[in-house]
Parts: sequence; C-alpha cells; structure tokens
Amino acid sequence: MKRGISMIDWQAEVEKRQDALLDDLGSILRIHSERDVEHATKEYPLGAGPAEALKQMLAIAERDGFTTKNVENVAGRIEFGEGAETLGILSHMDVVPAGDGWETDPFEPTIKDGNLIARGSADDKGPAMAAYYALKIIKDLDLPVSKKVHYIFGTDEESEWVGIERYLEVEPAPDFGFSPDAEFPIINGEKGITDFKISFKPELSTVGEIRLMSFHSGLRDNMVPQTATATIEGHQLGQLSDQFVAFAAENGLVADVEVKDHQTILTLTGKGAHALEPRAGLNAATYLATFLSDLSLDPAGHEYVSVIKDYFHLDSRGDHAGIKYTDKLMGELTASPDIFRYDIENGGHIVLNVRFPQGITAEEINTNINKTIKHANVNSEVYGRVETPHYVPADDPLVKTLLSVYEKQTGEKGEEQIIGGGTYGRILDRGVAFGAQFPGQPNVMHQANEYMPVADILRAAAIYAEAIYELIK
Repeated sequence: MKRGISMIDWQAEVEKRQDALLDDLGSILRIHSERDVEHATKEYPLGAGPAEALKQMLAIAERDGFTTKNVENVAGRIEFGEGAETLGILSHMDVVPAGDGWETDPFEPTIKDGNLIARGSADDKGPAMAAYYALKIIKDLDLPVSKKVHYIFGTDEESEWVGIERYLEVEPAPDFGFSPDAEFPIINGEKGITDFKISFKPELSTVGEIRLMSFHSGLRDNMVPQTATATIEGHQLGQLSDQFVAFAAENGLVADVEVKDHQTILTLTGKGAHALEPRAGLNAATYLATFLSDLSLDPAGHEYVSVIKDYFHLDSRGDHAGIKYTDKLMGELTASPDIFRYDIENGGHIVLNVRFPQGITAEEINTNINKTIKHANVNSEVYGRVETPHYVPADDPLVKTLLSVYEKQTGEKGEEQIIGGGTYGRILDRGVAFGAQFPGQPNVMHQANEYMPVADILRAAAIYAEAIYELIK
C-alpha cells in the first residue's frame, strides 16, 4: 500500500540514507570539473572534467533505477514519473577554479567540525546531491505522482551556460521548476548579469622612471580576485618593499616582494568572494593598483592603474564609474572588476562583472561607463552573454508551495528574495532558485575552503523531498 504524505517523516528518511548520500557526493566532489576549453575535444567540448562529473551523476541515478539521458557530454537529465506537465530541477556539475588559500585539498572532501569542505560542496554539487536524494526518496517510497520530473544538469553554469543552452536546443524545456543553487527561503527574482570589457590601447609612452611591465589578477569573471601580481622595472625603487608591506598590513592584505633580474614582482593576497556581492571580499587587484598609482610609473602603466583606482576601488555599487542604479523591487546594481590583464607591449583590459536590476539595460550601462571614463584610448564594450532580469511573482503557485514547505519544516517565515546571483532557475518563465544555503549561514561560494554543513545538506534534502512531492503529487 502506498504511503500518504502526512505519514512521512522526511528528515528521518534522509537520515536513513545519510552515509550513502555523503559517499555519492564525495564521488563527484573528487572530480576536477572546472571548465577546460583549452583541452576540449569533440567528445568533451568543455573539457573532460565537467563531462566526467556529469557521467558520474547519471551513473548514480542509473544504479538507483532511474532513466537518464546524456546530451553530448555537456548536459543530461534524470527522468521520473508520468504526466502532462514536467517539473524541472536544474543543477550544475561544473565548479569554479579552486584558486589558492586552501587548508585542505579542494578536491578531497574533508569533514571538519561538521562542515564538508571541498570545491563544489556549496556550489553546486552538495545541493545537487541533496535534491537527487530527495527525488530518490519519493521513488523509494513509491509515492503516487501526476507529473513528470526532469532533473537537468548543466556543465558550464559558472561561465557561458553552453551546456544548458545546448540542452534546450535539442530537448523540451520543463513547464516550471527550481534550481537548488542559491539560498532559502526562496529566490524568485534575479538581477540581470553581464560583463564589460574595458580595453586600453597600447598608444601611450612606456618610458618612465618606473615601468609597469605587467599586471595580472583574476581567475573568473564571477569571482572577486584573491591575488594580484605586478612586475615593475626601475632604478629608483628605494624603500618600496617596506612601503608595500606596510600598505598591505594597513588594509588587511598580505604582501610578497620578489626581486629578479632588475625587476620587482609585487603580489598582494586579499580575500576572494562571489561577484554577486563584492563587499564580501578584498579585491587584491584594486588594492595593488591603488598602491602602484602613487609611484612614478610610465604613462601607459600609470593610466592603467589609475583608472582601476579612480573608477573601481572600493566602489561595488558603480558610483565612480557612472553606473549607480537602484530599483525599488530588485535593489542596487553591483559592479565587480574581476579580471585584470596588462603587459607593456600590448596594453591591457579589465573585465567588469555587473549585476543590474530591472529598469536599465546593458547597453545603457556601457554608454555610461564610456561617458564617465574620459580617456581617449580606453573603451568599454558589452562582453559575452547578457542575462536580463528575471522575476516570478510571489503569488505564483510554485513560489507559494515552496515557501509553504520551507515554513513547515523550519518553523521560520518564508519571504520572497531577489539576488544578484544567476541560476538556472531563470531559464524558465516559472523558474526560481530554492536553497540550499540557510539564512544566517555565511556565503562561502567561490572562496577558498568552501564548505557546507553536513546537517544543512540533510535538512535541505528533507525540504526538497517534501517540496518536490507537493509539486508533482
């Protein structure tokens, strides 16, 4: 006899499966699934790592009796249930680069003080496995359902969304759904997201008392850079090393100085963070540029670091760059300069990641940047994909159901939220993000020593199980 939902202790069902869940999660956390197009092949368009994580996730589901489909090693799905409508659950198997500053191996999951530490533990492999076990519980209990579930996995969410876009080209989109890739109680609105490439033509003189030979910082356009390195050359460096160390200490960063073949290599280490809230990090690049701007640099080098200092240092809301904007519903625009590349022969560029509310467009933002940065050989352009703002009304049945389950299981009031992060939830007109970070938990996504409390993984799985069932029963 099939069990009624009122009889089910969802948390107990998850806890019965805790060891298996953590074992399966460990198997995908150990896979280095950063985007790696430099080693792409016809079989692995985004590199082997993301595809291997996808295949492992699908293999786990096949082991448990689910039907799966692999879409060209860039996306895939797990299928469950029958019905005219399809609920989509949307996760991703790729991760951002590990970067520096880890106290443990980022690809060897470690549990310490109740926290599961690994790259991808919070974003998004931990929540993805919680949602998978939620679906597995519904299947194990043989509960009656009236809708289909397509649990869809992409492999390029942290970059250009190649995987999910290819999936939608060849497979039907779900009717509604959620992505376990943000926070509770719910994210029913997401700001627009795009990058701007601010280029510096190599037209100014590179002759000076001190020459900026190179400036390098940033791993991804959605990560506040944790480290930044500049190489300078000159004969009047004097007490530069002591000044640099003192500057770093005053600002909460760590300095390193290396002298090599008449050149001085300066490195600052700050704190990485997700670009959706730059204030959570210490941008090593803008601090390094600020220090260098007080030196007698060559004109080209001075322009590069001065633009960084004048328009982007300690200004995550875009005021200095002329792009400050606020919407009553979606809140403030945020601006995070995340990629910095300069060399004395070829000039340089900055990649600025902007999260913008409804009411302004990427083209308008770009126009304002160019109006504000009045340097003849500096130009901004919209760079890469543009994600427009997304919103599902709070009275939509999807939103109301998810919040109801959250409130029931946590005892906490659930209210709508709008964030600067971008999730797969936005690919559906009726798509939201739902968990798995709980209120009050620090956001450590994209940071060194990323972790997710084991207890939160289990709590999320229980919430997901009941929520999925409520949506498909």
